[in-house]
Parts: sequence; C-alpha cells; structure tokens
Amino acid sequence: MARAPRSQPLQADAQPLRSRARKPRDPLPNRNSPLILPARIEPCLALLKPRPPIGPDWIYEVKWDGYRIAVHLNNGNVRILTRGGHDWTHRFPAIEADAKRLGVGSAILDGEAVVVDEFGRSDFGQLQQSLGGRGGKLNSGASIMFAFDLLYFDGHDIRSLELTARRYFLRSLLKNEQGAIRLSEDIEGDGRDIFAAACEHGLEGIVAKYKDSPYRSGRLGEWVKVKCTQSDGFAILGMSGQPLHSAASGASCWPRGRATS
Repeated sequence: MARAPRSQPLQADAQPLRSRARKPRDPLPNRNSPLILPARIEPCLALLKPRPPIGPDWIYEVKWDGYRIAVHLNNGNVRILTRGGHDWTHRFPAIEADAKRLGVGSAILDGEAVVVDEFGRSDFGQLQQSLGGRGGKLNSGASIMFAFDLLYFDGHDIRSLELTARRYFLRSLLKNEQGAIRLSEDIEGDGRDIFAAACEHGLEGIVAKYKDSPYRSGRLGEWVKVKCTQSDGFAILGMSGQPLHSAASGASCWPRGRATS
C-alpha cells in the first residue's frame, strides 16, 4: 500500500512557519488515580468568523478538509469515532494500526482524517472517493490523521489543562511521527499573515485557538475557523485589503453528512 506523501510546512516568504515546543504549566492531574476512558466525548467545535482573531493569546493551525475523528486507545484496543459517534475503526485501517504503536497505554486523540495530495494538502474529494463516495462502505487505507488535541493521556483526563499543556503532551506522544497519525502543527505569528499564506497555498483556511483554554465540548468561541472560500456571505480579505476570494464566486458545496470542525 502506497504511503501518503509527507505534508509540507506552511510557508511565508519562502520560510517555513513552525511553532516552538512549550512545556506545560502544570503536571498531569491526579497522576496516581487513573480513570476509565469515557465511551465518547462531544468534540470542541470551531466558530466560523470572517477574519482571524489577532494577538499573543492565540495560536493558529491549518484547517484540514476531512472528517473529524476521535481515536480512543485503551491497552492496545483502538476505536475510531466520527463526530456523530459512529464507529469507523474498520474504515481507517492505517490510522488504527499506527494508534496501536503509539507507546502509551491509553489516550484519546482529537483530529481530522484526511487524504493528502502530492503537495501535502488535504483533498476532501479524494477522501470521499477512497471511502467509496457518498454512502460508500469502503475502507480507506490512504487516509491519515492530523491530530490537534489530546483529551486523555495515560488514563488521565487532561481536558482541564490549558491548550498549550495538552499540545505539549500530544507533541511528545507524536514526536517524529510521519505515519498515519501526524501532529497538526500550530503556528505562531500574525493571524492575518498566516491566513493569507494559507489561502495562497490553496488550503481550506485556518483555525485560531485560545492558548489558555481548557477543552470544552460545543461551539463556544475559544476555537475560531476562517475559510478561504466561504458560503456564509463573508468577503475574505488579504493584507492588502483586497478580496482573496469571494463567497459569490467560489462557494464550496459540502456533501450531506460531512462532519468537520
């Protein structure tokens, strides 16, 4: 089975944009009292906005165009759940296999299942095709997961920790991982510059996240998504003040049943 191409870092002025690894402010809570993993956790969802929030309290990530999934790992047993709670473990065999090799007894990872093109960009059409189209029942061996949050780690509920601490543990778990489960890199900088670079590279958009936020289910505004092409009437502006894309000229059509962040 052919491996997915390695994703390329987001570039600005020919330099890759990458974040620095951060140490958590607090240790794992209740280290001596392991918990039983919940059957399912309602995901934290991003609020759609016409432009990204700006300031040092925010970090930014690529908005991946795929299916939102949660990977539950418990003593070698893996469950891959969709945003709606459907068990799709058998449909993502490469992600399941890599989860078993993560080297941790138990964890819950939050992320996006995607198929990437030769440039490392997520392609929702290719993902759907790999699954057999709308209503299809095929297994997608070409799918990989970009993980962007960690809710449970080694049996401990870490949702109360700030985002930067959770991502520190996620980064340590996925260190040097370039298989079917990869870290969705966070990017520091001016959100307007990052968003403009994402659109110039043909990406779907970016997600801004409040650094000190705990993980809370629902769409509460601590995560904000900004899309390069939107169907909600927003005009997308670049740094020059000129529209990069217009909702009227390039509105995307989401197939029914698609569940993303």
